[in-house]
Amino acid sequence: MQDQVFPAPIKSVEGGSAAERAGVRPGDVLLRVNGEPVTDVLAYRHALSQGRATLEIARPKEAPRVMTGVAGTAQDHHRLFLPTPPSLEDTFTFDVEWEDPGLEFEEVLFDGIKKCANKCDFCYVHQMPRGFRKSLYIMDDDYRLSFLYGSFVTLTNLSEGDIQRIENENLSPLYVSVHTANQDLRQDMMKWWRLKVKDQQAVQIRSMIERLEQIDLYTQIVLVPERNDRENLDETVEYLASRPNVISAAVVPIGLTSHRTNLPDVRTFTREEAQDSLRRLNVWRRKFLNERGTRFVFPSDELYLLAGEPLPTEEEYEGFPMLENGVGMIRDFLTEALPELPAALPEPRRVILGTGSLFAESLDRAVEPLRAIGGLTLEVRAIENKTFGKVTTVAGLLTGRCFRHAVKPGEADLLIVPPTTLRYGTELMLDDVSLDELRAELRMDIRPGGATLGELARVILEGARSSGHQWGMSAHAVKDSGREEPVSVEVAAQNMRGQA
Repeated sequence: MQDQVFPAPIKSVEGGSAAERAGVRPGDVLLRVNGEPVTDVLAYRHALSQGRATLEIARPKEAPRVMTGVAGTAQDHHRLFLPTPPSLEDTFTFDVEWEDPGLEFEEVLFDGIKKCANKCDFCYVHQMPRGFRKSLYIMDDDYRLSFLYGSFVTLTNLSEGDIQRIENENLSPLYVSVHTANQDLRQDMMKWWRLKVKDQQAVQIRSMIERLEQIDLYTQIVLVPERNDRENLDETVEYLASRPNVISAAVVPIGLTSHRTNLPDVRTFTREEAQDSLRRLNVWRRKFLNERGTRFVFPSDELYLLAGEPLPTEEEYEGFPMLENGVGMIRDFLTEALPELPAALPEPRRVILGTGSLFAESLDRAVEPLRAIGGLTLEVRAIENKTFGKVTTVAGLLTGRCFRHAVKPGEADLLIVPPTTLRYGTELMLDDVSLDELRAELRMDIRPGGATLGELARVILEGARSSGHQWGMSAHAVKDSGREEPVSVEVAAQNMRGQA
């Protein structure tokens, strides 16, 4: 294993850097630092932080081949393989001393994504319909992506070496899916595979939280009716709040699709059950605020919408620490007020705001003032999810197919789609349908909406381009392209479910 290397393809070399002076160029690969292979960008940075470093570089004679798809198999490990191992003539080294070498890599993980050891009853990947890009079926559970991008991990696949590395390199904070502090119930809900568990301690959630006492943890509870709700929810919240390294806990109701063949029989929350969960959590929130100065536990927007309860104020989200997990996205959307509105448009415009059925009513109320504008015909349309099924009601999981079924060609001048339906940095939806394809088919302009109500209004009135949130960042970006993206399907679905 010590001789195994994980070639890291170099994307760019900074001008004037030590790497450029040494002759490194894009397309080369990093093999070792100080004679040791490096598994990821974190290990690379850690090696450099020791002060002196010798970097070994290889120049492949032919273009490297990146295996994409289901990481972890012998044929497809989602990391770069050189066509032939570089000979001694193909490699060279250079030294740095307390200096950034100036390398940017194509990937943040050089050894591949660490795979999930669980078979959770509520796993979104198991509910994916067929026909999507392979990366959406990767069940990742990688603590490095948790540290880098805030992806939630279960910890059950950690080895003792992983645990020691987290501690030694102070990979803090991490984002941990706890679900329940009751160990027997957690095993029943998550059903980890015995052969995939490397360390039996790793599946003991209380032991792991206490072992990682020096690491800040943001936690989440995916709530399943009649499983980990009610009294069990109280027990879990009480335990998490007792641990000084647990910063907060998000509570997100289970998300389902219509594709649950051969999966356990689970269901969504009724309004009464959602209301019960909120009542319990509000008791804890008031208690923690009085005793600790923080509400600590934060229900997702989806839970409030299911319960038919008003959203908390902006202040109650305490800076929106779990915005990407669907906690406070609607309130954050509403924080920017509408701009000054014109009395009328220069030319009549018919606009459809497409969204998920869960958010449609709230969005309709928010844009009501725009309906007073002369010449503007504005409709908020709840789009039925034809891809994942009617049970999927959030906006972020709408696809091109959904809009094709819900909007007739030529019936509007402008269709606005939620920005969360688009892959980061592109105009591609989850099913790889592009906005250009939809524009041609539906014979209308189509644009993503805004991250705030004010920005959405500008898109409606001016046809401005949105700068709103898009999915595809975090671990999904690594799964899908192998490229390092700036921070904004298990993780993609996990994030998008909360983005009503």
